[in-house]
Amino acid sequence: MNQSMVGSFVDRVDDAVKQLDLDRLSHDYWEQNEFLVIPQFLPRSVVEEHLVPQAQGVKGDLNRNFIPGHKKGGSVSYYTVIEKAPRFLDLYRSEAFIEFLSRLVRAKLSLCPENDPHSCALYYYTEPGDHIGFHYDTSYYKGARYTILMGLVDRSTQCKLVCELFKDDPVKAPKHLELITQPGDLVIFNGDKLWHAVTPLGEGEERIALTMEYVTDPDMGTFKRLYSNLKDSIAYFGLRTVFKQAITGSNRRS
Repeated sequence: MNQSMVGSFVDRVDDAVKQLDLDRLSHDYWEQNEFLVIPQFLPRSVVEEHLVPQAQGVKGDLNRNFIPGHKKGGSVSYYTVIEKAPRFLDLYRSEAFIEFLSRLVRAKLSLCPENDPHSCALYYYTEPGDHIGFHYDTSYYKGARYTILMGLVDRSTQCKLVCELFKDDPVKAPKHLELITQPGDLVIFNGDKLWHAVTPLGEGEERIALTMEYVTDPDMGTFKRLYSNLKDSIAYFGLRTVFKQAITGSNRRS
């Protein structure tokens, strides 16, 4: 890997964090029940130079799933990202980025354990009808889990991130949002609080998104880990990928 390109991308991430108005963003995040959109956190040109080629380069490794009535699409796990698309780890593991997120959510965040395939993963909507139904990013960890979604490719008018804010709030009225996640746009939320979905992809369209997960406590009980692995193997990454890594672990760092 070209080290000058790595350094350049890391610098762009650090610069992007420095330009953020933490006070304003924090106000918006908490006013929206731990949900925030940051348009163009990274410039489109940076994303298309450094990240999109790696996302396109691992298309051959994606695992496609179809769960009638809920989900259709493709996923590339953290394990493949480590081996074949490591540029994403420069963002996921950025100390400046993690510090910003920790200050935003008012909790010290950690990377997910190395055996969590969702830690830093790619999600592909490449065939007509690809979608995912409404769900929470439920945390099976002992602490909270936060989802950070970044748009990479969005050549679609129909495939949108749909969010229902305040769904379970007994006081506030629900707020419906439909978002097109352009390259570089960032969406941050508490996984247990945001009811969200992705609408079906249209003919000749494509959408690729990066999702990064951070936790306040990386511990998970044995039963919940087994349940999480079963869910991930069926709905996202495949039995071979999930359970091979669950048994052998993945302690590699790039």
